[in-house]
Amino acid sequence: MKKLFPIILLLVSLNITAQHKHKERIKALKVSFITEKLDLSAKEAQAFWPVYNEYSKAKVNLRDKFKGSDDADAMVKQKEEEASLLKSYNEKFKEILPNEKVSLLHKAESELKKKILEEIKKRNAETK
Repeated sequence: MKKLFPIILLLVSLNITAQHKHKERIKALKVSFITEKLDLSAKEAQAFWPVYNEYSKAKVNLRDKFKGSDDADAMVKQKEEEASLLKSYNEKFKEILPNEKVSLLHKAESELKKKILEEIKKRNAETK
């Protein structure tokens, strides 16, 4: 058993490292995809990305807050808070970008989510 512990520890740490690299890769692809879709200038990108990263973190925190809740009222509350968050950051984005680019942002996020889901389905099908 003592000999297995270092091997198990190594495998767990490799898995964590792989997950971290995967998340970083997705984040880099997301930045590239959105920057290209919005055709951000250097000035726009410099102002936009800190606000967008703050928004992304707030969305994750909100999802975590309601994670595991099967209560209908909690689900409604989550949707209300998501809508409020979107509304407040939409205003912040409009301070940085023209309205057309803010609209493109929401479309680009949907398109990217769809592409990621398609890629996951494709990879799952290949491993079966």
